[in-house]
Amino acid sequence: MSDALSRLLADRDWLLADGATGTNLFNMGLESGEPPELWNVDEPEKIRTLYRGAVEAGSDIFLTNSFGGNASRLKLHNAQDRVRELNRIAAELGREIADKAGRPVVLAGSVGPTGEIMAPMGSLTHNAAVEMFHEQAEGLKEGGADVLWIETISAPEEYKAAAEAADLAGMPWCGTMSFDTAGRTMMGVTSAQMSAMVEKLKNPPVAYGANCGVGAADLLRTVTGFVASGNERPIIAKGNAGIPRFQDGHIHYDGTPDLMADYAVLARDLGVRIIGGCCGTMPDHLRAMREALETRPRGERPTLDEIATKLGGFSSASDGTDGEGPTRERRGRRRG
Repeated sequence: MSDALSRLLADRDWLLADGATGTNLFNMGLESGEPPELWNVDEPEKIRTLYRGAVEAGSDIFLTNSFGGNASRLKLHNAQDRVRELNRIAAELGREIADKAGRPVVLAGSVGPTGEIMAPMGSLTHNAAVEMFHEQAEGLKEGGADVLWIETISAPEEYKAAAEAADLAGMPWCGTMSFDTAGRTMMGVTSAQMSAMVEKLKNPPVAYGANCGVGAADLLRTVTGFVASGNERPIIAKGNAGIPRFQDGHIHYDGTPDLMADYAVLARDLGVRIIGGCCGTMPDHLRAMREALETRPRGERPTLDEIATKLGGFSSASDGTDGEGPTRERRGRRRG
């Protein structure tokens, strides 16, 4: 229990993670197609503002601005030789904010997918993926990240490669996948399969779970699958703030702070230990989530009907486990 995240989990029933990175940076002027990681060097005060916004809203954990900071993604912007630098600075800026928080706050080094397809379906080999993730992990470690936060992964092979890289870097890690295709990841992984996979790893994560996906209701149905698997490892839920809508040339999310407060409490009552938001989740959402978690009494484990009634209907008829996991026949109404 030597890492900062495990110590917090030992002391607390739940932890509040942060919200969106991209949505917040777009609001600060990031242009579509512009790599956010370059702002670590070019716009450091805006990155400090991003981090500070989460901490001041009550987050116990916040992620570095390094989601696309691997060589494959940065190559699209001729920045593949800056992996170590951009990740190190992302973490250094975060370390400043975490150390000034006045309370224990975990700095998590964000590690997103490579954007390539793993072999045998694609050309990215296991060893090449491990090397890419390891390079990024070392930069985040050098900058002072407490834990690696592997997120939005679709393929089990890529998840395993990232886990191996964390081991090589000697870093504790967490890992989430995105269940956005009728209850499965884009590469077909179910909640039950992920639960089984993490326990077979040589170096299992401190916590595992789901992020992004379709909407908060779908994400909590995936969480219900994790709970049903019997895996007792701490669960992470980072759901989007509602459903994305294209409006006035931009993507907007329709989830209100009240809806995200309901989502946070439902997640806690399902047994989730680390609760945060993903796309569209702003500091106002986080403040509402924190207040709800602190003031609303713990309730019984919610049913799928209760989740859908409060957060809106599910996007598919089942959670993708083909009878192995929770299903719900009728759709609920979206509230608000």
